[in-house]
Amino acid sequence: ISHEAIYQALFIEGRGALKRELVACLRTGRALRQPRERSRNKPGGHVGAEVVISQRPAEAADRAVPGHWEGDLVIGTGRCAIGTLVERRSRATILVHLPRLDGWGEHSPVKNGPALGGYGAVAMNAALAAAITTLPQQLRKTITWDRGKELSGHAAFTLETGTKVFFADPHSPWQRP
Repeated sequence: ISHEAIYQALFIEGRGALKRELVACLRTGRALRQPRERSRNKPGGHVGAEVVISQRPAEAADRAVPGHWEGDLVIGTGRCAIGTLVERRSRATILVHLPRLDGWGEHSPVKNGPALGGYGAVAMNAALAAAITTLPQQLRKTITWDRGKELSGHAAFTLETGTKVFFADPHSPWQRP
């Protein structure tokens, strides 16, 4: 028996809705189904045309001038997280610890709930801003990130620190180096 057959048996044929007592048992807590194909084709809403990697200064690509950084989020066992910043010219590395937020572990995790693992956009912005503002202004020109949602608050980060943020093209993390 496939997962599709189970869902077809659970959902009411006429309206496509699930009985109220069964909604609480679903992992996402949604009464209506949302096929994965539709959600897979959504564009990254936090990445506009002005912050794509093709708009990044050419001096960042050739590694001749210090101050251009590559960033990423590393999620470890137990959902612990560390943000990494690597300077492109010298390969100096800054590790940013993302502590657990208040309320973590009190409730069972919900797929679309708040990011209580400690690596949501607000926590990432605060931790990155604290780490990068310790550097002189000439050493914090740009950061290139993948398309992760953890840096969806990049506009506020740029205003706070003066460091421009650029994103690699979708499904192309190799563009950062």
